[in-house]
Amino acid sequence: MDTIAPLWLWIFFVASVLVALFVDFVVLRKQGAHAVGVKEALNWSVIWVALSFAFNALFWWAVWQDHGAATANTKAMEFLTGYLIEKSLAVDNIFVFLMIFTYFAVPPEFQKRVLMIGIIGAIVLRTVMILLGSWLIAQFHWVLYIFGAFLVLTGIKMWWAAGQEPDLESNPALKLLRKVLPVSKSFDGERFFTVENGKRIATPLLLVIALVGLTDVIFAVDSIPAIFAITTDPFIVLTSNIFAILGLRAMYFLLAAVAEKFHLLSYGLAVILTFIGTKMMLIDIVKIPVVVSLGVVVAILAATMWLSLRTAPKLKTREAGGTNGS
Repeated sequence: MDTIAPLWLWIFFVASVLVALFVDFVVLRKQGAHAVGVKEALNWSVIWVALSFAFNALFWWAVWQDHGAATANTKAMEFLTGYLIEKSLAVDNIFVFLMIFTYFAVPPEFQKRVLMIGIIGAIVLRTVMILLGSWLIAQFHWVLYIFGAFLVLTGIKMWWAAGQEPDLESNPALKLLRKVLPVSKSFDGERFFTVENGKRIATPLLLVIALVGLTDVIFAVDSIPAIFAITTDPFIVLTSNIFAILGLRAMYFLLAAVAEKFHLLSYGLAVILTFIGTKMMLIDIVKIPVVVSLGVVVAILAATMWLSLRTAPKLKTREAGGTNGS
């Protein structure tokens, strides 16, 4: 698993993540259970994005010191592209979180603790999966073709599923959890277990945590192969992933307020996955520059968001008209 990053930068990255999580936990504990508003979510989102760009600048400087400006530019662009891809795919994950919270009627003041636990689980899971994936690619180059084909199939599946309302009630994981664990009908603050009739049983919040964890696994399987199409350097793959995840909680509360306005975003993400998968399968035939990949991703996201904003008011108008007519 060759990497261009020096050892000190690995150490700095790990320390930065631990400090960021500690600060987030301290702030979370001091604030207590409360609903996160759009302004607070926006402020935290700006902070996380700024930290990610600052780290990329430090990464560029470290590579420039040892390998020159040309290599530094390329590697920094790989980080930026990977970060943008993971951040984009995280949006689809957020919509699933929103569906889970809505289904279980999780009070807004309890949601941020669930997301924080989910983020820590995602960081651990992704670190293991990325290091394993990097080792597999280093040993067996043909694994890239499997990743590419998987992304293309995932993109096609996402396209067909876009716009459809997921049926959480028929989720096999949820059915299994309900069979194994007796669950109370109501929440007991932020507790995962409560006592009813002298028996210790789970609260709905524990089921929410389990489903969020399952979503993290599925999301990681879908998104991690995508960044290997941009770079196989484990440092860039890992850092761009983790920095994208660190801002997930703030981004959730930000997007939850405007989710309906970006109803076409899943189609754009499906196209991105298909493009990245195709790029990966053609990696030994056609070398698509990183700057081109970044341009394609940005263009697809911009077009999808623009079309969403253009068509959302029309859809609401039609629905309102149909209601009045009936």
